[in-house]
Amino acid sequence: MRVFVTGASGFIGSALVPDLIAAGHQVVGLARSDASAAALIAAGAEVHRGTVEDLDSLRAGAAASEGVIHLAFNHDFSQHEAAARAELRAIETFGDALEGSDRPLVIATGGGLVGTEQDDAPPASASPRNAGARAALSFAERGVRSSIVRLAPAVHDQSKRGLVGQLVDIAREKGVSGYLGDGSNRWTAVHRLDAARLFCLAVEKAPAGSVLHGVADEGVTIRAIAEVIGRHLNVPVTAVAAEDAGAHFGFLAGFLGLDMPASNALTRELLSWQPTHPGLIDDLDNGHYDS
Repeated sequence: MRVFVTGASGFIGSALVPDLIAAGHQVVGLARSDASAAALIAAGAEVHRGTVEDLDSLRAGAAASEGVIHLAFNHDFSQHEAAARAELRAIETFGDALEGSDRPLVIATGGGLVGTEQDDAPPASASPRNAGARAALSFAERGVRSSIVRLAPAVHDQSKRGLVGQLVDIAREKGVSGYLGDGSNRWTAVHRLDAARLFCLAVEKAPAGSVLHGVADEGVTIRAIAEVIGRHLNVPVTAVAAEDAGAHFGFLAGFLGLDMPASNALTRELLSWQPTHPGLIDDLDNGHYDS
């Protein structure tokens, strides 16, 4: 299969490209910079120059493909709504290009990851990204084998990436590894290599309209995360008062108080997906976030 991938040189994409190639697929990666293009060539992929804002480029890439995986997203939370609007336009462009072809369209999304894979499409009142997820699922009724992968808030590996990496930075800066309340609220987590494998399986065989959970750890308490960070940084582990959360955690304060356990049972069964890489606590406990 010729697969067009956005975000192909990013955190998950750089793991997905070799996974797709190893599975026998031809990969065309969207690249906005010379550095991204060079990384894709080195990984064995073809390069399609453009950006997620260049809808003509996206349309051409999708039309020339046998399937699309959309991973690209601007994670600067100060521009979150603008990024979500750009994502919606990109998804609508992909869907229009693939309409009536029965070709796959797989979308990465975040937010609203609570409960089971049988939950309805993301509600209109939740995260701005849900509009893109709903749009992707709607193309299942228009001859596109579309699916969404709801990613865990903690996507991790041996490098310091994502939200947990920022918690490490905050603990180092403040001299305290903190949590809110009693720390019993839970986040889900997935190793980036397991997430990459899920996207590969989804483009190969996810049924139209599938809601998939990119989750390996179905619920890790925030206190457990804080404790392992505190142990490795040799700083105290303590609760941060609610009124101090914004000053202490910045934008993460809004996430740390959420309880977001989620099931992965149906995703495992549907796609025979078996996460095999270390869980979040093991990754942290191995000291990968110490530097």
